Amino acid sequence: MKEMYPIAGASKAKRICFGSSINVLSWAYMKELREHNKTMAVYEEDPYIEVYQFRDNLYGLFNQNCDGAGDVWMYLIIGPEKSLLIDTAYGLGDCRALAERLSGGKPLMVANTHHHYDHAYGNCRFEKVYCHKYLVPYLEHQDAHMWDYLFDEKGKNIWLEFDRDDLPKFRPYEIVGVEDGYEFDLGDGYKVELIWTAGHAAGHAMFLDKTNRILFAGDDVCSDICGVGGGPKPDFDPYGQYCNIETFRNRLYLLTKRMDEFDSVFPSHFVVDLESRLLLDMLDTCDEILKDPQNYDYKVERVMSNGGTRRVRMHKAIRNFSSVAYTMQGVYAPDSTDRNETDKKERR
Repeated sequence: MKEMYPIAGASKAKRICFGSSINVLSWAYMKELREHNKTMAVYEEDPYIEVYQFRDNLYGLFNQNCDGAGDVWMYLIIGPEKSLLIDTAYGLGDCRALAERLSGGKPLMVANTHHHYDHAYGNCRFEKVYCHKYLVPYLEHQDAHMWDYLFDEKGKNIWLEFDRDDLPKFRPYEIVGVEDGYEFDLGDGYKVELIWTAGHAAGHAMFLDKTNRILFAGDDVCSDICGVGGGPKPDFDPYGQYCNIETFRNRLYLLTKRMDEFDSVFPSHFVVDLESRLLLDMLDTCDEILKDPQNYDYKVERVMSNGGTRRVRMHKAIRNFSSVAYTMQGVYAPDSTDRNETDKKERR
């Protein structure tokens, strides 16, 4: 989409074109943030990343999406003894050196919300990466050619202008799959909990910073589109049975029972520091979809940037927020026997 107005950010990378349009509110938020936020800084270690300080010990590392989709947040939490980096984007530039500088020499741990290109292709810059156990085989599927689709047959950048040599050189790294509820100990009682939520990806996880009372929601929450549920089954999808509205709804329901533990939600794209109560509205929307998937508000057809496949998704509005996007194949969990709507009064 070349008709969208450019944002005068400070990243070294320059937008060529977009693969999909962004809703106007998300665009307006990012324009205001990138052009006027007084905490924003760019460091020599990685000139492609804009660094924003959201809390005393929390940095948002902003990356323009290399394939024309929504631009991406990585998050760096500085604990008393250790730091935790959530996601690694495409690995464009030396995000490791940047995270180590911001950490002030403290040991750095790395974890993924999910395996998609814009969240995990920088993993190979690190020796070890943590994730939910269902994510492991997807990350093991990475290889040296996974960035090739960012360039045309002549080797020219398609969506974002950057130096190809600034992408990582792929190398194997240790992948540590953990259980739902695993806690990262950053020292002196500072805990960050991994919470498996599925939905957007089979092994998708959120991270609960119990000190800052922040839920890092990955791609399961987004001010543009909350994409949940898969389309046609890809060739490699060992845990694809968890990528659907029903499974996500059930995991989301459990999260709403813990809303006394967090105040803010920080997604991986666009608007951040959202009120936690939006999870209740998202839960209502999921229940409406499960009750009648055909009762959607609108549908959108688009060609995917990676591979050029065509996909149609239905959209159901989330009250006062964005929408849940889904396919008819990605509504119900396989062999589910419990598809009754939960009493809304129970979760209040």
